[in-house]
Amino acid sequence: MSVFTAAIDPSVCAPLPVLGQDVTVPLVTGGEVTYAALDYAASAPALQRVWDDVAAYAPYYGSVHRGAGYLSQLSTDLFENSRRTVAEFLGCRAEDQVVFTRSTTDSLNLLAAAIPAGCQVFVYETEHHASLLPWRDAQVTYLNAPRTPGQAVETLERALADRDPYGPALVCVTGASNVTGELWPVKELAAAAHAHGARIVLDAAQLAPHHPVDIAELDVDWVAFSGHKLYAPFGSGVLAGRADWLQAAEPYLAGGGASRKVARRADGGVEVDWHTTAARHEAGSPNVIGVYAIASACKALTDAGFDSLVAREQELVGRVRAGLAEVPEVQVLSLFGDDAPRVGVISFVVRGWNSSHFAAALSAEYGIGVRDGLFCAHPLVRTLLGSDPQDPGECGAPEAEPGERSLNAIRVSFGAGTPDEHIDRFLRAVTELVREGAQWKYRTEDGRCVPDRGTAAQV
Repeated sequence: MSVFTAAIDPSVCAPLPVLGQDVTVPLVTGGEVTYAALDYAASAPALQRVWDDVAAYAPYYGSVHRGAGYLSQLSTDLFENSRRTVAEFLGCRAEDQVVFTRSTTDSLNLLAAAIPAGCQVFVYETEHHASLLPWRDAQVTYLNAPRTPGQAVETLERALADRDPYGPALVCVTGASNVTGELWPVKELAAAAHAHGARIVLDAAQLAPHHPVDIAELDVDWVAFSGHKLYAPFGSGVLAGRADWLQAAEPYLAGGGASRKVARRADGGVEVDWHTTAARHEAGSPNVIGVYAIASACKALTDAGFDSLVAREQELVGRVRAGLAEVPEVQVLSLFGDDAPRVGVISFVVRGWNSSHFAAALSAEYGIGVRDGLFCAHPLVRTLLGSDPQDPGECGAPEAEPGERSLNAIRVSFGAGTPDEHIDRFLRAVTELVREGAQWKYRTEDGRCVPDRGTAAQV
């Protein structure tokens, strides 16, 4: 059985086939429309190729590393081949380890549990909560939101130069913002970190699906990302990079698979010899299908030609930004300015609209799925909106009524599977809602803005 199905023709990459592209949804105004999935930054639709690969493997499912039978051996080979595929996708160095986890959040919590005693952690307030919050047992310095890439590097250099006492240090930074889509100067930040004796971990959850990530070229120490944002629809993630801190730390989970030998001691206790490989932090029966799905997605993106995928996405980014710029009531959120390079993630607010009301109308009246809220990056969105830290507003739960100003924003995100029609429909919908208003009345129910069924707006 082949580990992967036939390669995608490199010339066919715009857009890539994804699951759900023909799903229709009802409109509150009547009828149905093909669903426009524009919430890739939360979870990208699965590539059809990934689904086909997983379906082809499913009859051969077996427990890895523990069986002498054919299916167990085949599954073990597939699992470890997937590890090598991910390492190649990330440009890992020969000595790097690839540890499979549940998600980016899980990966960064694993690393947080492995940092040496006394380690100082430096993290920008602009981070997603997955990389902002795991460092509870460390001495953490939160860095203010920079307004230029150069300022990001300067801020980090000053903070590292001022640290006292001098000892182990770790910098955590995003590769692409999950709010603005802006690319961060990762290579320059890595150079600054290493110049001051610190290490750096890259949160690539939003970068890896949109842009090549090369650990060696960027010179970062670790990379973390999630499968469900990389067109692999299962609960799996990756932490890849240097092995020494991971090998020195206690296993993230204690149990079977993490141990090489367990024996009773004379005093009645238990003596454990832990693995020094990635298995040290992969206790229990692993998510083989999820791991294989990640590897399949890595292979599919590589075979499709990342340069072509990036070029097409940049065309979509330019089209969305140009379309939104034609609506004066729309304010696009940005840290680094209009000229900053970015991936297909754009957040905005609309003057005179509650963001949750606007997102609800896009869904109910146009069949467009976007996200509203603070996107699990509360400090960043509050900074971009100029709000006081004590002002109301929380991720995905609007307090304002429809029509009232809210402290949330709207996020549209897209990628390799997005058809042109979805972008066109989104821009048309934004323009019509701003100029003509919603066709339906909405109310807040269980923390969400929803259509008031049977009550059309007076237009």
